[in-house]
Amino acid sequence: MDRIALTGGTQLYGSIPISGAKNSALKLQAASLLTSQPLVLTNMPELADTRFMIQLLEQLGVTCFWPKGSGRLSMHGETINSTIAPYDLVRKMRATFNVLGPLLARAGHATVSLPGGCAIGARPVDLHLKAFEAMGADIVIEGGYVKAAALRGLRGAKIVFPFVSVGATEHAMLAATLAKGETVLKNAAREPEIGDIAHCLIAMGAKIEGIGTSTLRIQGVDELGGTTWKVIPDRIEAGSYACCVAAAGGSVTLTDVVPETISSLVDVLQRAGIAVEVGTDWVKVTRDLANPLKPVDIDTQ
Repeated sequence: MDRIALTGGTQLYGSIPISGAKNSALKLQAASLLTSQPLVLTNMPELADTRFMIQLLEQLGVTCFWPKGSGRLSMHGETINSTIAPYDLVRKMRATFNVLGPLLARAGHATVSLPGGCAIGARPVDLHLKAFEAMGADIVIEGGYVKAAALRGLRGAKIVFPFVSVGATEHAMLAATLAKGETVLKNAAREPEIGDIAHCLIAMGAKIEGIGTSTLRIQGVDELGGTTWKVIPDRIEAGSYACCVAAAGGSVTLTDVVPETISSLVDVLQRAGIAVEVGTDWVKVTRDLANPLKPVDIDTQ
């Protein structure tokens, strides 16, 4: 597909179920490398990215089963057959780099291509690597690959991120679950997806405190077990559909939503003159085109 044609002028009505959050699902897939027991994820979003992550996990030794349309992904990494994530697989999607921490924590070593090969400029992963070095890993970058080793295991450390990084927070948290001792992540990101990943890890046996705050404390354990976990609904998808109704008019109910994850957007829509009803797991957005929108000032954080 090289073109999308949109014909406007039609109001939107109906009900839309919100799928699982990609930004949580991909990191939860990487968490399957932390345990020899089965990890089952439900509410999995059917995306090229999540399917692609499966290709990498299978190369590393994880058995994956995901019937099309089921939304239920079973992963079982009983043994790690390889600790090498090659460029051809990692270059296509940045999130695949997140296998480095789990491999390092469980197997003691890993060789993972940089997301952009030898080019480490546009979206650097230096915060990820500095976190692993703080936990005792020896890291060498050679030929576009990160070669990391912690043959005696990772150890707990105090890590202060110089700026808030979602990816580095998630990646360090994954690795720290199997490190010896306590790891403290300061200036940690607080997105709902991070909380989702943390709660899944806790269900697997991890010890994590401070979820939802800028300080995470992870007490390392000897091993993690399996669990079944429902991926948090995608707040970005829900917010996008809500804005579509606000623009086009009509009335749409978004189902399988965690309303508090889009509460700031709901506030903005209501101030703009959009009617929004909020239930326990649904949000109804209604726009009457007879009523003009009100301008709203927004400050992001």
